[in-house]
Amino acid sequence: MYTNGMEEITSLQNPRVKYVVRLREDKRQRKLDTQTIVEGKYELELALASGLNPTEVFYCKDFSEKIPEPLTELNTISVTKHVFEKMSQRENPDGWVAIVPTPARDLDSFTQPKDPFFILTESVEKPGNLGAILRTADAAGVDGLIVSDPRVDLFNPHVVRASRGTVFTVPAFEIDNTHALNWLRTRKIVVVASSPEAINHYTEIDFKGPTCILVGTEDKGLSDFWLENADVSAHIPMSGKVNSLNVSTSTAILLYEVVRQRGLP
Repeated sequence: MYTNGMEEITSLQNPRVKYVVRLREDKRQRKLDTQTIVEGKYELELALASGLNPTEVFYCKDFSEKIPEPLTELNTISVTKHVFEKMSQRENPDGWVAIVPTPARDLDSFTQPKDPFFILTESVEKPGNLGAILRTADAAGVDGLIVSDPRVDLFNPHVVRASRGTVFTVPAFEIDNTHALNWLRTRKIVVVASSPEAINHYTEIDFKGPTCILVGTEDKGLSDFWLENADVSAHIPMSGKVNSLNVSTSTAILLYEVVRQRGLP
């Protein structure tokens, strides 16, 4: 690992420090600059593995003296402990923060594999839920995630963190409902809506062909748009007093039913 020749940043008033904080907190700034923040060495490793070249990388040896092999050749900017704490959003940081370009992704140009396996989230608003869905999608081998009518931006630093960097490994696309439906219909992908009111048990649905599973918000579920346009609906049985599961939990159950039916590793 080597530095870029600059002196160690020691001031909270340094423009680079202020810019990191602004990118972390301001969605409009991230969109305007097409840049986002990645914190954590593991998350940064996944960003690098996906082909991204960081704009700037900040490192604080007070939090991590052992440098992972994928990060040893990065051109880093050294910062002091109190400066890093200003840049970090974690309670227990590991000494790595980077600015990376926001990946440019276009659903219309995405080449789907045979019998594609998609997940669509509608209006998910909590970064933690969207991040957890991305982690499950990565683990289950989902071909793509469609973030429909989003309330939180896909590359929000909190989503990056909650996803453990899998936002860079899972092909994910932000799009509106109408465009998403047209795209799915054109490609003859079966649209499966999750709904507590559905008649079909989720294990009764055939997920072996081209499939897109839809999940909505915890309080309202999917909108009428998707419930009316879905090819089939499925429910997850619940025996307790609550009337809904956490959306990331529901998603995990449904995705691994696809894995089970398809015999995926």
